[in-house]
Amino acid sequence: MEHFLSTKKLSTEEIFSLLDRAENFSKYGSRELPGKYIVSNLFFEPSTRTKMSFEVAERKLGLDVIPFESGFSSALKGETLYDTVKTFEAIGVDALVIRHSDEGYYEELIGRTSVSIINGGDGSGQHPTQSLLDLFTIREEFGTFEGLNIVIAGDIAHSRVAKSNADTLTRLGAHVTFLCPKEWKGNFEAVHEWNVEMLQSDVVMLLRVQHERHDGKLTFTKEAYHDQYGLTVERAKKMKENAIIMHPAPFNRGVEIDEDLIECRKSRIFNQMENGVYVRMAILEAILNGRN
Repeated sequence: MEHFLSTKKLSTEEIFSLLDRAENFSKYGSRELPGKYIVSNLFFEPSTRTKMSFEVAERKLGLDVIPFESGFSSALKGETLYDTVKTFEAIGVDALVIRHSDEGYYEELIGRTSVSIINGGDGSGQHPTQSLLDLFTIREEFGTFEGLNIVIAGDIAHSRVAKSNADTLTRLGAHVTFLCPKEWKGNFEAVHEWNVEMLQSDVVMLLRVQHERHDGKLTFTKEAYHDQYGLTVERAKKMKENAIIMHPAPFNRGVEIDEDLIECRKSRIFNQMENGVYVRMAILEAILNGRN
């Protein structure tokens, strides 16, 4: 595997192989990669979980991690992403994890650099590593994807998580229902209110309202959104006994999810974060071994 860019570029065999390797890391711990690889995390948008998760994964694999802060880089002087990547190539970096506000930013890089690119999120496009850690969490719980009913509720149109998970989950046999305001459905078929059937799903996945992508033009208050589209305590009481709650985070407490549900018995939100390290270790290992 040379790059890791989009779930759509992964076969089901590659998905399961990465999940199996991540499971191995979760059970037996880390293993330093042979050889000396140098990586860096180029995040041009704010991130806590993805960036730090990658850094922990990299250090557990024994990689040399070169720090990068976009606010102190030559990007502020007008340097293009391509030129930044070529600079890292010239100084001997093997792989770059990149998050960028431009959807499909990686298209201009592939075939033009010898550095392996791992997509840490591209605008409202894809978030493939988040999708794999979500898959890992679901498989850890249910052992399969076939026949599972999954609700993804929230800012669908602007969510790279929704797009990545819609691709992987449906390919693996799950049935996905989207819930959102009408103006946020994007290219997906969606419903616009909760019903009992949806609350009886196996997985309820909430998505953050992405204020930064709405130019401050939300048409409802936080309270109104929570009442109509959020997972409230009363709605959670109607969920199946073995159903789980997920959220890629960061979460807006009391908006898409009631604060009392974030660490409740059904919540797997912090499990997702832990699993992100194992999944990203598996991805890094596959990418760097592919360079030999």
